[in-house]
Amino acid sequence: MNKILVFVSFFAFIASPVTHGAEYTIDAVTTDAKGEMMVFNPGYLKVEVGDTVIFKPSDASHNAESFVSPSAESAFITAMGETVRITFSQEGIYLYKCTPHFVLGMVGVIQVGKAVNRDDAISRWKPMEAAVSMNQGRMASYLEQIN
Repeated sequence: MNKILVFVSFFAFIASPVTHGAEYTIDAVTTDAKGEMMVFNPGYLKVEVGDTVIFKPSDASHNAESFVSPSAESAFITAMGETVRITFSQEGIYLYKCTPHFVLGMVGVIQVGKAVNRDDAISRWKPMEAAVSMNQGRMASYLEQIN
């Protein structure tokens, strides 16, 4: 009887699906291959809950800081010039910026699962839009991709 229990337990362990979230990289660059300046590539990214995003700055002058997130607990900020991995555990829209280059339009959008806070994210962006002096239509084009 003990042999049967061991076999059943072993089989259940082997047959159990192990799920790991996907990994994505967002490059923070001063100038990209298309000649765009102060840009996150990709600027809009859709992932699922449990997925990890690697923020990879091209130099010490870039970081990523959320300024809209589904909750205060899901907000993030990365250190300047450091490659950082963030696993997203809360569904919704995250708007983020490179802190020193926000005025230059270095912004991005991450959609995690369903866009549960879409309207809030868009309304919170509207008053901030005027602070951007370069690449002014960038955020608007990213927000249009939310689905």
